[in-house]
Amino acid sequence: MALHSGYASQHIAQGPHDVQPGDDDALRFVQEARIGDGWLHPGSSNYTFVVDLSTDGDKPSSGFGVYKPERGEAPLWDFQTGSLHRRECAAYELSHLLGWDFVPPTVIREGEAGVGSLQLYVPSDEQANFFTMRESHREVLERMAVFDLVANNADRKGGHCLLAGDGRLWGVDHGLTFHEEYKLRTVVWDFAGESVSAPLVADLACLQDSLCKESSEATERLALFLSPREMEALRSRVHALLEQPVMPQPYSRRDLPWPWV
Repeated sequence: MALHSGYASQHIAQGPHDVQPGDDDALRFVQEARIGDGWLHPGSSNYTFVVDLSTDGDKPSSGFGVYKPERGEAPLWDFQTGSLHRRECAAYELSHLLGWDFVPPTVIREGEAGVGSLQLYVPSDEQANFFTMRESHREVLERMAVFDLVANNADRKGGHCLLAGDGRLWGVDHGLTFHEEYKLRTVVWDFAGESVSAPLVADLACLQDSLCKESSEATERLALFLSPREMEALRSRVHALLEQPVMPQPYSRRDLPWPWV
């Protein structure tokens, strides 16, 4: 296998994409697939490779994954060095625990450039982003807005919202999440000042109950990727939102990422 500096856009677009992010076997595919050649994604600030994935057996599957090695993470002043790939995995776990499942399956794997996160690639409409979907996918975007508040997402750009071929919306690029201090920076302010929908409040209440137990699934799975202080900050954010289930307002230019897409 090899990692290439050029990006094989046509090869990746043509596929195959045998396993889709919403498939029942998607997580297992990402966990067990053989990692092949990869190509450096041109639009990423950190080293991000789209890699071939394949399985053997009676019904072999092939597809692609997004591989973000720890050693390719650029140092940041406010996030612990070498932690961004773990935050990607924590975001997937949080989305799954809430039952919202808009983050593609993401796991820790050892690749050609060392340990990193591996996320199932989403074949998507390159012309679509948050700004083109804000009316047609409002229900999912509300979940995403609440998720970003709870996960403390410091970098929700419009291009981090992907529209798959089946019309399903997916959220990606969650390396800048779960900081202990308030860091919310997003383009999704459509729900500012609105009450959180009752079904989402119910999901958050279930999550809170689970996070309060040391041996619960939520605590055990998230603690694999987050520090004790980050876990406590997550609990505090969930509790605060349940105490006052109203989405915050932006206060300054700092609350918007740049670029927007």
